[in-house]
Amino acid sequence: MGIIQTLILSAIEGITEFLPVSSTGHLILTSHVLSIEQTEFVKSFLIIIQLGAILSVVTLYFRRLTNVKIWPKIIAGFIPSAVVGLLLYSFIKESLIGNILVTVAALFVGGFAFIGIELWDRQREKSYDFKDLTTKKAFLIGLFQSISIIPGVSRAGASILGGLILGFNRKASTEFSFLLAVPTMLGATSLDVFKTRLNFSNSELVVLSIGFIASYLFALLAVKFLIDYIKNHTFIAFGVYRIIIAIVFYLIFIS
Repeated sequence: MGIIQTLILSAIEGITEFLPVSSTGHLILTSHVLSIEQTEFVKSFLIIIQLGAILSVVTLYFRRLTNVKIWPKIIAGFIPSAVVGLLLYSFIKESLIGNILVTVAALFVGGFAFIGIELWDRQREKSYDFKDLTTKKAFLIGLFQSISIIPGVSRAGASILGGLILGFNRKASTEFSFLLAVPTMLGATSLDVFKTRLNFSNSELVVLSIGFIASYLFALLAVKFLIDYIKNHTFIAFGVYRIIIAIVFYLIFIS
């Protein structure tokens, strides 16, 4: 994998990690477009550069993350993904990551889910704010997030949808999704590092380092964009986007 390919994948990871469009799905589809073989290194690369994106949340939400009162809720939300990730690690890496058909199907179904939830949400008179988040509700959001082991579902998308379904407003759902990403992706990366022992060549480690830094910088921009966007917009546009890109990739690469 060359430097240009590395930068493209890292930019896509950083931009899409916190948008409800599936960063993993976009990385898999982009790898297919760029004819990047799904080797063990590439699969690890796609997991590890997510940690670079997650550090953007640590940077932007450092003060909130240092508040010890929020951590029981973050941990409660993290538990479902941790259990599912540990139990299904081999299946996820061997059968799900790199599967184009599964990715396209998840993008397509997720698009309709966002549109449907947003239309349903308009009927409610009141929604919860971040201060209304309890440990129990955080755990339930974590259950939704655990579905994102399926490429194309979107970790951010699943947790945001979970928040909306439970009655939280868009800002609260999105910000908790950001915070929940920290232990979730740190855990996923740590597990992959433990399994692979970073048994890569020097050139591959350089590629990992470049990808890590680039994804961090692009993610900073994406997080700021999303928070500003949802102040005056719904997630319907993201739902439509998911459907369109799923159809395009299906027609080009599967049918």
